Formats: sequence, structure tokens, C-alpha cells
Amino acid sequence: MKRTLWLALLLWSVIPCAAQTPASPHVMITANEMKWSDVPPMLPKGAKLSVLSGDPGKEGMFVVRLKMPAGYRVPPHWHPTDEHVTVIKGNLALGMGDKADVKKAKALHMNGYALLPATMHHYAIAKEATVVEIWGNGPFVINYVNPADDPSKK
Repeated sequence: MKRTLWLALLLWSVIPCAAQTPASPHVMITANEMKWSDVPPMLPKGAKLSVLSGDPGKEGMFVVRLKMPAGYRVPPHWHPTDEHVTVIKGNLALGMGDKADVKKAKALHMNGYALLPATMHHYAIAKEATVVEIWGNGPFVINYVNPADDPSKK
């Protein structure tokens, strides 16, 4: 009786695992293998983007790197999903609110991390040449607090 119950519990826990969909494709990329392109129109010109995994324009997990020159700014905006940011190189100032104020922004250096929750208004300023990794669940959407700041409308 105990043996039958044990076997039933074991099968009950294993069968759902076998029915799950396969994981995302395996990805391993060296820095030299990353393919950089101009940022999409939703971001200010001047930065470069490399998609490491997923598709930021579609539903599901994505990981990208954003390479910004010194002085690059992303005006106050928000996203409908959480945004995770890790500084790979450089100095990124992140601030919260509807107006960009470099004095109120927090400087994040290499290995600095920020979680920007969905709908939180924030802005970013690269204080020097900076590379960040951004990941989250797509589709990745940027809503500018001031519609005139949206570079895709210019």
C-alpha cells in the first residue's frame, strides 16, 4: 500500500514536467559576436542596440544590450512591464519622475542594477560612454511622459 502511494505521488509529480513546452533556445555569445545596430525609432538616435535573446517586440522574455555615448539621454518615460537594467560598463544616471533632473538621479556604475516597475516614470542619462543590459517581458514599449519627447514622432 505504501509503495503504491509512493509510486502514484512520484508519477503525479513527473507527468506535468514531461508535458511542459521546451525551454528557449540555448544562447551563448561572446562580446565579439554581438551584432550592434542603430536603436529603433522609439529611442533617441545615437545609441546602438544588440539583441541577445528573445524578441523585444513580441510577447515573452528578452535580453538586449544598449551602448550609449557620453551625454546620451532618454527623456522621462514609462513602460507597461517591469524593466531590469544592469550596468555593464560606464556610468548611468537613473532618475524617477516626470522631469529629468540630473541632480536627483542616482549614478549606477559597472555592476549596478535597477528594477524599474511597470508604469513608474523614469529617465536615463549616460554620464560617459555606457553599456547596459536590459531584460524583461515583451513587448517592450516606451511611453514618453511628454509626447513631444517621443523621437518616433519627429
